Amino acid sequence: MSTKLPARLRALGLGLGVSRSILHGTRATTTALATHIHTTAARSQRTRSPRRDPVPHVDKCPEPQCACEPAPGDLEIDRKGNLRGAFVPYAQHVLVCTGKDDWASRVEEEEGAAGDVVRGLKGVFGRGGKFCDPYHNVSVLASSFPSPGPDPAVYLLPSFKYIPSLPPTPSALADFAKGHLLPQDLHPMHDALPEEDRRRLTLDPSLAVATGAVPLDDVVVLICGHGGRDVRCGVMGPLLSSKFEEVLASDGVPAAEDAPGGRRAEGEVRSRVGRISHIGGHKFAGNVIVYVPPHMRLRGGEGKHPLAGCGVWYGRVEPRHVEGIVRETVWGGRVIGELFRGGIDSEGRMLDI
Repeated sequence: MSTKLPARLRALGLGLGVSRSILHGTRATTTALATHIHTTAARSQRTRSPRRDPVPHVDKCPEPQCACEPAPGDLEIDRKGNLRGAFVPYAQHVLVCTGKDDWASRVEEEEGAAGDVVRGLKGVFGRGGKFCDPYHNVSVLASSFPSPGPDPAVYLLPSFKYIPSLPPTPSALADFAKGHLLPQDLHPMHDALPEEDRRRLTLDPSLAVATGAVPLDDVVVLICGHGGRDVRCGVMGPLLSSKFEEVLASDGVPAAEDAPGGRRAEGEVRSRVGRISHIGGHKFAGNVIVYVPPHMRLRGGEGKHPLAGCGVWYGRVEPRHVEGIVRETVWGGRVIGELFRGGIDSEGRMLDI
């Protein structure tokens, strides 16, 4: 075999030993590649991720119509740091349903089938894993949503899919990842990889059929409530969860009582509010992600929702902001500038205002 380095690997500055492991497709392939270019990839994602046209926004969150419970005054919340862009771009959120409201500091240390799924998926996508790709970030989180059976259910966002049961076996997790989570096309930095490795790192939709995925048509509100990791989110999570449930129900988006995939009347909108594990930025608690379903329309059916299919990240959210978020973002299709951390659409493009 020729020892000449491909041009793209030479541009990366990869050594001969690294290039051999890449060209042979060994476990060291992903380890070496990720180790060498992890920082470059993160910088590339932050500065050159595709962006869509600016989304509608309002600068300030409207004042609530009703009295709200004040946020605790003794939490050390960063009130001055720049929120905008304070998140790591990602391709997909994988929400593993644990039925619990809090978790170990490292969710990989959770016990039971849900912990096995978290560990397994983080293993295959983490550095040195079978599907490690520094240009395709898959974020695996624990969630408070329940599972209908012994094997955990999984939500995929922003693809808006629900898998009712995911066995925590290596083969099932690999097929799930290959069928749902890998990219259709690799980043150009992978052009030097042999075809065999390129196939390994790209999506195979035929494997998705066996997972029993169903569409998710509800508004999903995710709140970091990971008290086992940081007390600020541990305090704000429960406060915001109950407030969102209350406000959504009173404003025409009641909680969904059935499992995803059930029939909805035309124009009917339901919500799912859940707590999730660490997403970064505890200093900006409360941290909230609002996922607007792809078929969502503006209030009264007055046109397509500008944020349909998107996930909008907010920080420094207090109970007094919840009415405004529901009114402006869920129903009005507008991002609230003073709380905006970032967001993505269903094609992985970053949101901006």
